[in-house]
Amino acid sequence: MSSGQESVFSEYETDTSQTSKLLRKFKETPFVPIGMAGFAAVVGYGLYRLKHRGDMKMSLHLIHMRVAAQGFVVGAITCGM
Repeated sequence: MSSGQESVFSEYETDTSQTSKLLRKFKETPFVPIGMAGFAAVVGYGLYRLKHRGDMKMSLHLIHMRVAAQGFVVGAITCGM
């Protein structure tokens, strides 16, 4: 093996932890974590509002939640482009 290949493998081995991969991806595409955080916030708010939905059917409430969460993620991805 040449020394060039060894340096590539050693660099690969040091950058294989899941945390470092995740941080690198977040730095490359910052709108992905924003979309994930927004999705989590919409789902959390929806679960909180589940008790106080009044006379709205459960299926309708879940459909609204899904649309809101997907809309937030698609909006974050669109802004990232």
